[in-house]
Amino acid sequence: MPWKLRPYQPRDFAALHRLDQDCFPPGIAYTRAGLRYFLNQNGAQCLVAEEGRRIVGFLVAEENRPLAHIITLDVEEGHRKRGVGTALLKEMEQNLAARGVQAILLEAAVNNETAVAFWRKHGYRSEAVLKRYYLGRVDAYEMRKVLPGAGEAGRSEEKSRER
Repeated sequence: MPWKLRPYQPRDFAALHRLDQDCFPPGIAYTRAGLRYFLNQNGAQCLVAEEGRRIVGFLVAEENRPLAHIITLDVEEGHRKRGVGTALLKEMEQNLAARGVQAILLEAAVNNETAVAFWRKHGYRSEAVLKRYYLGRVDAYEMRKVLPGAGEAGRSEEKSRER
């Protein structure tokens, strides 16, 4: 593994924004202001995958116990299917679970078969279809994973807090 994981540092911002622009089409990729907004939220966590001094992936999540929300997972095209996304996700899930998060939510475009397969492989299940979620025309799956250790108690607590 030539890359390593580390916490986000403010000096990473330009590289993260560039990578997000490369990973997603216009309108879905975050603007500078949008990405900065999520990185500066209370409860925001960001992990970076770095090879040498180059950022090759990152994951942004927002914690609001007992839930967390994955904002984005971006991996440079040349580093996909090499374990970068999986490593970022596993590390983030462990960090969130250690902080008392019981379940994680995210959205994935229904037509992004690669992303949907990735999330399903890692235990995320589709719970709803969000109509016209992206660009006012592309549907998204709302996906959820109950973290190990949360079990049925975690599901019950989530349901009561969501009402």
